[in-house]
Amino acid sequence: MPTSPPDPARFVADFFTSLTDSTVRGDAPDSVMARHYTPDVVQVSDGLPLDHDRLLAHLRPVRKNVVDYRFEVHEAVAEGHRIAARLTIHARTRKGGPTSTEVHLFGEFTEDGRMRRAHQLTRALPAAEASERAK
Repeated sequence: MPTSPPDPARFVADFFTSLTDSTVRGDAPDSVMARHYTPDVVQVSDGLPLDHDRLLAHLRPVRKNVVDYRFEVHEAVAEGHRIAARLTIHARTRKGGPTSTEVHLFGEFTEDGRMRRAHQLTRALPAAEASERAK
């Protein structure tokens, strides 16, 4: 991502889809991390800082539990390597059924499209609101 992507919403959707596809299909976790995150990544999710090792550990439950997913990017803006986006993650898990999570993301990406830093605020959507957004 040498400059602002021409379509920041597409960039965000493609990033998370690629990350999740790689994880769910069983690619080696270290390989998934190397393709999507810098070694010094820090992602703060709802106030909880996740470094490279914690993000790597997060891939295991995603691989075991997620059976279907899609990312609905409602809006995104970019300036150089920084992106702000509002999106909804729709997922279905093996045991828990469908879920939808609203995400507000502020991220910094490298020239090759890997995440270096991010802050995310999330909230689980109530079932009725999730169904409406899924349409």
